[in-house]
Amino acid sequence: MESSPAKINGTSTADLANEMDTMVTDRRDEPQTDFIYCCGAATELLRFGPCQLHSGHKVLFFIVPGNPGVVGFYKTFMQTLHSMFGYRHPVWAVSHAGHCVPPDSMDMIEDASSAAEGDVFGLSGQIEHKLAFLRKHVPRETSLVLVGHSIGCYIILELMKRDPELKILKAVMLFPTIERMAQTPQGKVMTPVLCHMRYVAYLPLFLLSLLPESLKANLIKLVFGGIRSLDHTVVQPTVGLLSGDCAANAMYMGGQEMKKVLERDNITIQENLQKLIFYYGATDHWCPVQYYHDIKKDFPRGDFRLCENSFRHAFVLDAGRDVAKMVVEWIRGDLRT
Repeated sequence: MESSPAKINGTSTADLANEMDTMVTDRRDEPQTDFIYCCGAATELLRFGPCQLHSGHKVLFFIVPGNPGVVGFYKTFMQTLHSMFGYRHPVWAVSHAGHCVPPDSMDMIEDASSAAEGDVFGLSGQIEHKLAFLRKHVPRETSLVLVGHSIGCYIILELMKRDPELKILKAVMLFPTIERMAQTPQGKVMTPVLCHMRYVAYLPLFLLSLLPESLKANLIKLVFGGIRSLDHTVVQPTVGLLSGDCAANAMYMGGQEMKKVLERDNITIQENLQKLIFYYGATDHWCPVQYYHDIKKDFPRGDFRLCENSFRHAFVLDAGRDVAKMVVEWIRGDLRT
């Protein structure tokens, strides 16, 4: 004869255990957002899993965003990565310097002279910004799975080039803008705007920054209204861009991208070919399909994939979960070894 399950205040211990498991899962799935100064500039961190790493953490997923480099855009993507690996590996993202709205207790720049000297808001400064963060906050023995999006892929190649000692297990390049940006269809439109006319945009940005937060959010929803499966977690991060300074810093960085992202860095790609996975969009105006065919021809042993799902370049707007599931399948085997 089976005994009845024990009960506490009318609830079975089995049910309580299930509830506790759910609570633990929920806690593990909640992101932690912090603001720090890195290279003298306000920086936002978004972290799933532990906020401090120790020797027991063998692998860290490190997300390098596109431009605008707002970590909040990647929340659903990161959450899916974290959960699909059973919450075993921390998943962190660091904003680009000056692309986040700092709390009232912080200024955008901690030390104006050092920030200006390192051009921290420029493209090269943003690369050094990521290196500085990794050196300070990630133990050297921790293996890295780098995931770059758009210009984040260019930054990852530069990280590999500037610090060959980084312990990189795999680097996933999503919709990579790593060459000839100004020659792309979108680049031809945006180069004059970002390089010569961005100051014209500062006044309307300033006026938008004066609007109430609720009105900004409604405007963003209106702009995104045509995206049927919009991930609504991206609305608030987009509102932050309308602070003025963040958008100006993003545009400044974008102008440098048009001028500096020229020839593909074939040497760094060749040296790290076995670690790299490239995923190109089929209708990506920042990275034409011809670029996919060119790089595949130049590196026949490389891992190059072409999107078959009609994902947009800004995949975080509506496909963060789907892209994360693909990434998990691509690299699951590498994490077993």
